[in-house]
Amino acid sequence: MDASIYNTRRRRNVIATAASYGATGIGLAGLAMILGVLFWEGFSGLSLSVFTEMTPPPGSAGGLLNAIVGSILMTVIAIVIGTPIGMLAGTYMAEYGRHEKISSVVRFINDILLSAPSIVVGLFIYEVMVVPMGHFSGIAGAVALSVIVIPVVVRTTEDMLMLVPNTLREAAASIGLPRSLMIRHIAYRAARSGIITGILLAVARISGETAPLLFTALNNQFYSHNLNAPMSSLPVVIFQFALSPYEDWQKLAWTGALIITISVLALSIIARALTGTRKAS
Repeated sequence: MDASIYNTRRRRNVIATAASYGATGIGLAGLAMILGVLFWEGFSGLSLSVFTEMTPPPGSAGGLLNAIVGSILMTVIAIVIGTPIGMLAGTYMAEYGRHEKISSVVRFINDILLSAPSIVVGLFIYEVMVVPMGHFSGIAGAVALSVIVIPVVVRTTEDMLMLVPNTLREAAASIGLPRSLMIRHIAYRAARSGIITGILLAVARISGETAPLLFTALNNQFYSHNLNAPMSSLPVVIFQFALSPYEDWQKLAWTGALIITISVLALSIIARALTGTRKAS
């Protein structure tokens, strides 16, 4: 090889490597600045009253108890609704209809749902649930979140089941085990950590969603377990309080954002740990 060509390629490699490191450094610096401001502002307003008192009127002390409880309720219901549907669809595409045309159609639709703006989901549930019911409700918010959960669980379940070696399926068939029992006792066990990881990622995905809840659950300043009435949630309260001119509301908004960030971070760490366990096994 000509020395000039080698030197040119080497210079290009050095430039590309430096540009890559530079872009990574800029991204990490921006992330560090955002997290630094969030932790500084969030921890300054963190206290026991945040978890024990309701959202206050302007100029009064209060907390985020009703918003935290509302978010937990709607998230749990969304996972209960969306996880079985997503797992069943992913199981069909991986185990029964792997080469069927309908599976290709479902995959295409699932990819669209994965990338669809959440506000579109909120508008859809608003038309099919909120308008016929005549009022906003917590159950409508949970259904909107479940629509976001489903494509994540579908993709994860299918991908994890596709990684299960076919030799395990053949061994089960050789002893006369029905396909349904093979899926339940062999395929699901082999893909368990990956599927759980997908569910945790779905929870992290919906934890900070605001737009769907604005069109479905709206908000509620008071503590309420009634799923048939407007219900408070952390993302909506953060949105409302951050735009307000009141300093005490803005401080609560920073604290709520910190709570969501720490929760999502914890879920991401758990998901990574489970993924690492699956790879090691």
